[in-house]
Parts: sequence; C-alpha cells; structure tokens
Amino acid sequence: MSEVDFPKVTLKLATSLDGRIATSTGESQWITGTEARQIVHQLRAEHDVVLVGSGTALADDPMLTARIDPEPKVQPTRMVVDSSLRTPLTHKIVETAKQYRTILVSGLHVEEDDELPFVAKSVDVWSLAIAPGGGVSIRALLTRCAEEGISSIFLEGGGKLAASFLKGGHVDKVEWFRAPMIIGGDGIPCLASLGIEQLNEVADWERTRLEVCGKDVWESFSKKL
Repeated sequence: MSEVDFPKVTLKLATSLDGRIATSTGESQWITGTEARQIVHQLRAEHDVVLVGSGTALADDPMLTARIDPEPKVQPTRMVVDSSLRTPLTHKIVETAKQYRTILVSGLHVEEDDELPFVAKSVDVWSLAIAPGGGVSIRALLTRCAEEGISSIFLEGGGKLAASFLKGGHVDKVEWFRAPMIIGGDGIPCLASLGIEQLNEVADWERTRLEVCGKDVWESFSKKL
C-alpha cells in the first residue's frame, strides 16, 4: 500500500510560549485555556481517530472523546499506541470501551494472554511490528488504519509519538495552541528529538491560521508539498 492511501494526520500541540507541555514535575492541567480546549474538542469530532501514546494515557487518564454541544452523531475512535500494553484496566479509556470504540496498538511481542483482559472489556487490540529504533512501526500503524477505512487521525501526543510521525513525514497539518507563559528548559518539551543536524533537513510548513483564542494563540500549519 502506498503512502497516498495513508490517513491524513493532524498533530495537535498545546504548549507554553517556549514549547513546553508540562512542568518538570509533569503538571500540565491546564496550560491552555477554556476556549482553546473547546476548539480541540471540535477538532476531535472532525477526525475518525483521536490518537495518543501510552505515556500520555498513563499520565492523564484521558477520555479522548469529543465533548461538544450538540454531541457528534459518532464519536471518533480512541486509539493508544501502547507497545507493551501498560495501560491499566481501570483507566477511563478501557472502562468506557463498550460505549466508545477503543483500540490499543501493541507490539507483536505481546502475548495473547496479556491481550485477553482488554478484549474482555471490548477493547480492540492491534498487534503490529516494532520499528528498528523501538516502538510500534508508524508505517505499520498507518497501513492498518488505511485497511480499516480510517481516513483521518488527530494526534494529541505525546512527544515521542509525535516525533516518530514527524520523522517519517506522516504529519499533514499542525494545530498549535500557545499559552502566554514560559516554563523553562526543565519543563517537558512538546516533541522528542528529531535528529536534525542541518537546517536543510527541516521540513517547510505554511501558516494557514493565526488568531487569538481567549488568552491563547491558535496557529494552523500545512505541510508544503
């Protein structure tokens, strides 16, 4: 399957002015304000899948639903890339899987017996190849999504997963919400290392939106072809 068949991926970032998503202790709720969070829920509703990594799922215990008024006719599928199935069975995303479609993406090394408790709670478990550098292969994930008829993904973090998508050239749009605060270098960055050494290796993006959103600034970017 060629890349043109892959789902379109939108990366959402909600950061301080210096690109931090949390303090050094991991405190992150809430960096951005109410207005920004309302827009994020609307953006979730416009995508087939809301995707996070296991670190985000463990730290925040999120619902990942689109909480808008009126409610969407169909909630986006909630997906967590969790190569070793570390997500607790007591987390909201597992406990509500009968109500909202939920997928955990694990690695091929995970034993079937470890998957069964999640399946019993109506969670779909996808066992996919691990990339050479570790973590679930992004190409394998996007291929499976395409096979399942998924056409759009809203990627909400964390930094390692977002960096993996960016390094593979798989992010089509960025929705960036920046709060008027500076956390500093000991805060948690919004992206893990991209391994860029020369400026000519940097992808070029075009700003398509710049507007005030409550106390925050909302910028949208599209990848230049």
